[in-house]
Amino acid sequence: MMGKRKIIEYLSEKIIVFDSINPVELFGANNSRLKIIRDLFPKLKIIDRGSELKIHGEETEIEQLRDGLLRLLKHFDRYGQVDDSKIHEIITRSMPDKDDEPQKDGHPGNAILIGNDGLVIKARTPNQSVLIKAVADNDMVFAIGPAGTGKTYTAVALAVKALKNKEIRKIILTRPAVEAGENLGFLPGDLKEKLDPYLQPLFDALRDMIPPDKLKLYMDGGTIQIAPLAYMRGRTLDNAFVILDEAQNATQMQMKMFLTRMGNSAKFIITGDLTQIDLPRNRDSGLQKAMQLLNKVKDIGFVHFDKSDVIRHRLVKKILEAYEKDELKNQELAEKKSKEDKKSTGHGQ
Repeated sequence: MMGKRKIIEYLSEKIIVFDSINPVELFGANNSRLKIIRDLFPKLKIIDRGSELKIHGEETEIEQLRDGLLRLLKHFDRYGQVDDSKIHEIITRSMPDKDDEPQKDGHPGNAILIGNDGLVIKARTPNQSVLIKAVADNDMVFAIGPAGTGKTYTAVALAVKALKNKEIRKIILTRPAVEAGENLGFLPGDLKEKLDPYLQPLFDALRDMIPPDKLKLYMDGGTIQIAPLAYMRGRTLDNAFVILDEAQNATQMQMKMFLTRMGNSAKFIITGDLTQIDLPRNRDSGLQKAMQLLNKVKDIGFVHFDKSDVIRHRLVKKILEAYEKDELKNQELAEKKSKEDKKSTGHGQ
């Protein structure tokens, strides 16, 4: 446990001893996670000696790394594993950032809010900043782009901030349950348990931002609500911050129904990825249609994310690039075939 771990201090070096955990479990095979940490602290010399790390360098940076490693150990104690995509966030969580200089209210300058364990939640890419401004300027905003760009996470953070500031009375999270054909009755449990698999990314974000006990109170009391898209029919959503996630999987009728639920003093954010439409082939995406019809309507904002905004594991960006190249290649082949067919038909005439 944490009490057994020792920090041996020297003038310009520290030795962190891992005496109750296998370093391979923490840092991964071949120290893959330790390589990520070394990249975060290029000025420090980090020497791996089995069950201990010897760190040389400037005292300030050594302290930052020490604190980050202790947070990493705490995370491992709590969850029993470490996700590579979270290493950067955990290690750098409390590191000083010129953009995070405290203001008069004690909050970081460009932070959306302060989450659990002092987690500073802020825009981490240019388009996340664009989304924040778009939501401030418009009551309805579409955020479109690939997975891993933080569009949903940022939307949830803005909703939680609005709730904490008492700008709205409730948060409503909804998502098309495409895999179950919107018919969730055959699944065991209550409505929340039926929806958990579809709304998990939204829950994960909320758990970063609201203490567990308070989140349970909000959920039990209806301050934070979950609702499958099919169950939104007939409601008028007043004084609410409403997020429709995975909107590419809403049908045209569902999208129209959802957008017209908007009541007074409400904020709507619609997020989606047009490259991951799971609808049957004979049904068009409501998100595509809404973008065509509403892109020039005043007071509706559109924010387009791309692979440069990806903040997950570094491989995600490379994966997206590979798929984009393949799609472009297939498109070129289809256009070439179409031209050849037209030419062949012309000769036949």
